[in-house]
Formats: sequence, structure tokens, C-alpha cells
Amino acid sequence: MVRVFSTKEYDTWERILQKEYGDEMNDIVKQLKESWKVGRPLGYPFFREKKFGKYRAFFLVYEKLDAVLLVTISDKKAQQDTIDQIKDDLDKYKEIIRQKLSAL
Repeated sequence: MVRVFSTKEYDTWERILQKEYGDEMNDIVKQLKESWKVGRPLGYPFFREKKFGKYRAFFLVYEKLDAVLLVTISDKKAQQDTIDQIKDDLDKYKEIIRQKLSAL
């Protein structure tokens, strides 16, 4: 089973969108726990997005660690800026996942 973690940014978006999209967001997490081959790859096999409603959830797959990091959520307008920002910060997210796994 894949372990699914999230960033503070993702958690903030989740709280904001919980009433309207809570079930869809929970379904994404359930799917990810079963397999990280959810959503659409974004330039790298480990960087993916999953659309729900008018939003997209962006996540990074750490296959060797059996872990996924939910990074953030954005709408279509901010999609490319979000993708670029995540690609620029891949090392930061790798450190976040290491910290979360070491805290277990």
C-alpha cells in the first residue's frame, strides 16, 4: 500500500475546497493509496496531476519509498505556473517527503 502525505499548501487548499469537492478529493487519496498510477504525467513519470471539478491536484510519486506527496491544488488558469513552480522546487519536496517518512 502506498503511503500518501501532503504539504501544508495542499492541506490549506483541501480545507478551502472541502465542502464542494471533499468526496472527490478523498477518492483521489484512496486511489493513490492503491496505486500511484493515477492521473496524468507532467513531463516526468513521477510528477502527475489529477483533475477534479475545475481544479487539479498535483502530486509527486516516490516509487522506491512507496510514497506520494500531494503538493498543491490549482485551477486551469494557474496550471502552468503551478507546474513550473513544482519543477523548480523538486529538491525541496524530496526533503519534505524524507522528513515525513523519518517521523513515522
